[in-house]
Amino acid sequence: MGDKRLTCLECGQLNRVPEDRLTAGARCGKCGQGLVPADAIDVDPAILEKAKKNDDLPLVVDFWAPWCGPCKMMGPEYAKAAGILVGKARLVKVDTQKHQSTGGRYAIRGIPTMVAFERGQERKRQSGAMRAGQIVDWIRG
Repeated sequence: MGDKRLTCLECGQLNRVPEDRLTAGARCGKCGQGLVPADAIDVDPAILEKAKKNDDLPLVVDFWAPWCGPCKMMGPEYAKAAGILVGKARLVKVDTQKHQSTGGRYAIRGIPTMVAFERGQERKRQSGAMRAGQIVDWIRG
């Protein structure tokens, strides 16, 4: 078992976490924030870029907006999926209304859209609302 590199989703600090501590409340060495949350966390574009490039766990991003009906329906399901996948993947959210250039940077054509990254590379994407079980299956698949 080796260490995993994880970017703090709060302050952006890069941390090394022993693999066996991923589900044991690992915290950021700089700000003390939990590194492997059991919920989907809203992030800003700078944190997303750093985590996407540096993290050893898969990073799944839900691009959404507060005015989007399907996004609002999927929000609680996405949060459930984050709880199921603790230690296996980190699920984050980016508000495309608040961060409009980020939607363009990632070629988001419709929302909600999920994009899965592994070690800096986009692995896959899926548009449309999904239930927690479907999200988990999509991420694991």
